[in-house]
Amino acid sequence: MENVEQTKQTEKLRATNHYAFYPSEEKNIPAYLAYGFRPVFLLLAPYMIISILLWGLVYGGVVNIPFMNDTLTWHIYEMLFGILTAGVLAFLTTGLPELFPGMVPFVGKKLWYIMALWLAGRISFWLIDITGIYLTAVLNIAMLLWIIWFAKDAVLDKLQRHASLGYALVAILIIEVWFFTAKLGYSSADPIAILKVALGFIVILLLLALRRVNMESINELLEDENIDDIYISRPPVTNLAIFAVLVFTVVEYLYPTNSALGWIGLSCGAAIFAITADYILKDKFILNQPYVIYLASIFILLGAGYALMGWDILNDDMYGVNHFRHFITTGGIGLSYFMVMLIIGTVHTGRTLTSNLYTHTMVLLLITATLMRGVIPFYEEHIVSLYMWSSIVFVIPFMMYIKLIFPYLVKGRADGIKG
Repeated sequence: MENVEQTKQTEKLRATNHYAFYPSEEKNIPAYLAYGFRPVFLLLAPYMIISILLWGLVYGGVVNIPFMNDTLTWHIYEMLFGILTAGVLAFLTTGLPELFPGMVPFVGKKLWYIMALWLAGRISFWLIDITGIYLTAVLNIAMLLWIIWFAKDAVLDKLQRHASLGYALVAILIIEVWFFTAKLGYSSADPIAILKVALGFIVILLLLALRRVNMESINELLEDENIDDIYISRPPVTNLAIFAVLVFTVVEYLYPTNSALGWIGLSCGAAIFAITADYILKDKFILNQPYVIYLASIFILLGAGYALMGWDILNDDMYGVNHFRHFITTGGIGLSYFMVMLIIGTVHTGRTLTSNLYTHTMVLLLITATLMRGVIPFYEEHIVSLYMWSSIVFVIPFMMYIKLIFPYLVKGRADGIKG
């Protein structure tokens, strides 16, 4: 009991002591630039709505983008790298000052400049056939380079407590450069195959990040519920899942039609499912807690994606692989971003995590949108309708997020602390 209480107090202190290093030289910082997550979430939610709705209309043949020829490749790229850089920027600029006390929070004009770089990268993506691939490459690679530079304290930490995040980002940067060299004709590699490699490493990065998100959010929930137990994300379980994803990613690139990939996919799914065992605590049952269910759903969707792809390969039917992959992209990754936005947008504005009909509905809609795309192999005749309707269902939670959380993001913290 005493050890649990001490651990909770340590976590709580670590989560707030970084505000003591808030830059005093910054005067009259508007609330939307008062911490790293604020402008990111203010822009990311509407950008997700526009991007997903537009893609659904493009896929359905309702809308045509005249200045973007290779729509599919660039859509996949943007959903992987464009959204990733925003999510990672919010996560690191919010989380690193917590993990490394003494680190000055990134706020004010500096924060606005880096957001402007992200916006420029998104505009260059939409106008790529006009402005050219080189500009898009320079802007987006520069964005990821800056993020890695910002995370250098994690990589250079002598204890290597969070270095894995930095190493994963470096790997993703190398893959992004590889992708652009292929699109520019300097590499013979298939750009779509490279994007599948990128997806694998992004899943690895998410598994590493979710370990930390779970630790903070669930333990805070336990404290709010006066539950005298502590949640610990066990590294060996997550590391096994990471290894399985890495093996699947490499084998898929080298031998995409080999039946062994099917067994690896099933193993990968099982390894990810196993992470949910961390939610079984020693003394208390918490699987009835809404936020535990929300976060566990991420691992279930990710695991289902890999397992279903493996099953499809073993059945000598490669048609369903890319559709089942939506359990990973639309489902696992999409729900991961949303939960990070919801948790950080609530907790780091000085409020308590609460679940209600709105949070239940938002998570349920994201899972529903995933299922609508994931079942396409069984309802091929409805593929266009399923894509379009799933796009509509997917963006509704982000619309609800704008209504519910945006008021928090444009005002100061409820507890009066800076940031």
